[in-house]
Amino acid sequence: MAGSNGKQKTVRDMILSLALIGIAAAVIYVFIPHDDSAPDLKRVDYRVELLTARRAASYPVAAPEGLSQSWKATSVRFRGDDSDAWHLGFDAPGGEYVQIEQSTQKPAAFIDEASQGSTATKTTQRIDGRTWTRYSGGRYDALVLSDKGATTVVAGTGSFAQLTEMAEALKTT
Repeated sequence: MAGSNGKQKTVRDMILSLALIGIAAAVIYVFIPHDDSAPDLKRVDYRVELLTARRAASYPVAAPEGLSQSWKATSVRFRGDDSDAWHLGFDAPGGEYVQIEQSTQKPAAFIDEASQGSTATKTTQRIDGRTWTRYSGGRYDALVLSDKGATTVVAGTGSFAQLTEMAEALKTT
């Protein structure tokens, strides 16, 4: 019966090894810091880029005025060489994301990209005397306006109320 004693040792050694690996994993988990909270996004100052875009673009570039401090600008860019593309992104109240995108690019492709796959609904709404079309069904919901040679898209994970609040705050002067 010498063979059965060797098998018992092997099984026992495997169980001990597995226990030691489990203990090591638990120690690593407990003592290595990990943070599951959302990262703190830094507020960006977009004034210089806005002035540059307004001088260079072939259309009136829009940016919000009068939003509360709970709206935090987190990203900005103007690409004059790419259809005068203007982007301004915000961390909105409640941890949502809202962006303003403007471009002279062909509207269908631009809207699809800016809204990340949303499609037009039959719902429109009047904001400051202009008719915006609601888009939904993609990654973002959106409000879209084609005016003065450019398409403006206010899109994001925010509610239509937040998108409307952003669209109401947009000024081109």
